[in-house]
Amino acid sequence: MADVHVLVEPELRDAVGLGDTEFAAVEAVYPLISAGRASMPPIMRIDVPEHRGEIDVKSAYLPGYAGIAIKVSAGFFDNPKRGLPSLGGLMVLLDAETGVPRAALFDNGYLTDLRTALAGAVAAAHLARPEASSVGVLGAGVQARLQLRALALVRPISHARVWARRADRAAALVDELSATVDITLEPAPSPASAAAAADILVTTTPATDPLVDVDMLHPGLHVTAVGSDAEHKQELAARTVAAADRFVCDHLEQSLRLGELRAAADRGFDADRAVTLGAVIDGNAAGRAGPDDITICDLTGTGAQDTAIASLAVRRCVDAGAGTRVAT
Repeated sequence: MADVHVLVEPELRDAVGLGDTEFAAVEAVYPLISAGRASMPPIMRIDVPEHRGEIDVKSAYLPGYAGIAIKVSAGFFDNPKRGLPSLGGLMVLLDAETGVPRAALFDNGYLTDLRTALAGAVAAAHLARPEASSVGVLGAGVQARLQLRALALVRPISHARVWARRADRAAALVDELSATVDITLEPAPSPASAAAAADILVTTTPATDPLVDVDMLHPGLHVTAVGSDAEHKQELAARTVAAADRFVCDHLEQSLRLGELRAAADRGFDADRAVTLGAVIDGNAAGRAGPDDITICDLTGTGAQDTAIASLAVRRCVDAGAGTRVAT
């Protein structure tokens, strides 16, 4: 049997980050999904309600890729009280020709955080107004931080307002990022105030009751919803989805099952109005038609993204001689 390349989080952080190549790697998977060329089974989820936890398993085969990633992702949302991150997990990369394990990536959720943030940038690149410079962020965790940084890859971001259920966490994020990014940041007292002056609103919470209602929408706004990836989660009110000029999702079936499209469809929204991000990227569906359009993109997260980012990370680590080879 071939050796397995074992990689740990610091090595993976050195290999991949919020760069243009990583952006392109994530962007490229969406047309494959919309064209039906990605072999991507439904997400398997294990709920751990007594610890506010869940474990998801995602995977995808993408034609032309040398590897197939299988990801086990854990989200335990009381972990910060214990001094632990709320997200974690690992990936295994199998050889696409033989199925032989090629790499084990003990990334502690880093690659998931990274590809999710890059997906937000992809959504903004194709749906937000080109001159969009102001961001509202709901949530103050890792994803909130990364989404703000990733948006700077595609839009001239100069100002951001951050809301969180705990005001001290929003203030801490503002203080932290103010020292490292060239963006004016301030805490917001409510979700509505975060959205009011925003060109782009990003929701990054595990909310089970909607945070964004229709009266928070305004002409030209783009909303990227990241948090809803389970049947019990919801960040956008159903009438918010219905009010958008264009509703886009990363994967239609997943959005209907786990994402923001689920609640909207249950309340009468015609799911045929939804289009996929891949169809917008490859020109088979319209995105933003004008500067006053209100657009929404629901990102439930896909195994295709995991295969793309894991493949890039392993290739860079192997080229750099990073990691440990273990005989099997």
